[in-house]
Amino acid sequence: MNSVKRKGDLKYLIFFLTPSLIFLFLFQILPITYSLMLSFMRWNIRTPAVWIGLGNYTNLFHDKEFWLSVWHTFQYILMYVPLVIIGGMILALLVNKKIKFQNFFKVSFFIPVISSWVAVSLIWKGLLNPKYGFINQILSWFGIKGPAWLFDPGWAMTAIVFASVWKDVGFIMVILLGGLSNIPKHLYEASVIDGATPWKQFWRITLPLLTPTLFFALMITLINSFQIFDQVWIMTNGGPAGATSVIVERIYRNAFSYSKMGYAAAMSWFLFALIFGISFLQNRYQKKWVFYS
Repeated sequence: MNSVKRKGDLKYLIFFLTPSLIFLFLFQILPITYSLMLSFMRWNIRTPAVWIGLGNYTNLFHDKEFWLSVWHTFQYILMYVPLVIIGGMILALLVNKKIKFQNFFKVSFFIPVISSWVAVSLIWKGLLNPKYGFINQILSWFGIKGPAWLFDPGWAMTAIVFASVWKDVGFIMVILLGGLSNIPKHLYEASVIDGATPWKQFWRITLPLLTPTLFFALMITLINSFQIFDQVWIMTNGGPAGATSVIVERIYRNAFSYSKMGYAAAMSWFLFALIFGISFLQNRYQKKWVFYS
C-alpha cells in the first residue's frame, strides 16, 4: 500500500516539476552551456562560428581597453560598496529607533530601490548638469565652483557612484533592519544596567550580532557591483574618454556594437570567474569577522 502511495506521489512530483525543469533547461542551462562553447569560437553573427580554442582568452589578456574597464570596475566598487553599506547601516539604526513617522521614512528611503534605472539616471543627469544642476547650485551657495561631473573624466565615476548609492542604500537599510530586529532586547537592557553608553552598545552588541546580516549584504552588494551597467550606459555611455568604461559595458559593446559574440562570451566567463573567486574568498575568511552566536 505504501509503495503504491509513493509511486502516486512520485507521479505528482514529476508532473509539477517538469514545467520548471524545462524552463530551467531552456533558459538557464542551455544558454550558459552555449555561452561557454561560444567563448572558444570566433563568431560575428553574419558568418558561421569558427572554433579557435583559447584564442579569445589570449586576446583578452592583451586587450588594454578591457583591462582598463576592469580597473574602472574596481574603482567603482571601492567607492560604492563602503558608502552603500555604511549609509544603509546609519539609516537602519535611525529608522530602527521608535520615532514618529517611522513607516513613512522606511517607505521614502525604499522608493528609489523600486524605481527603474532609466528614471534614476535621468534624474541624476539633471541634478549633475554643470550649468543648471541642483548639486552645483548648492555648491555655489558656499562659494564652491562645481565640477562638470559627467563630462569630466576625473569626476564621472564619482557621479555614477552617487546615483548608485542613492538608489541602493534603501535596499541595504531593509536588509540590516531585519538583522537588527533579531538582536535580543534583553542584551541592551542588561548593558544599560552595567552602565554601557549607546556607543559601547553599538560596538559590543549591535555590530558583532549584526555581522551575519552585514556579510550577506556585503556579498550581494559586491556581486551586483561587478555587474554595473545600466547607470553607466544611460548616464555616460562609457565616457567621457572611456573614464567610466566597465566590464559589462565592454561585453555589451563587443557583442552588439562590434558583433564579436565569441569574444564577448569570453569576457563574460572572465567576469564569472572573477566574481566566483572573490565570493569564494569571502566565504572562506568570513569566520574571522562574522559571529553566528
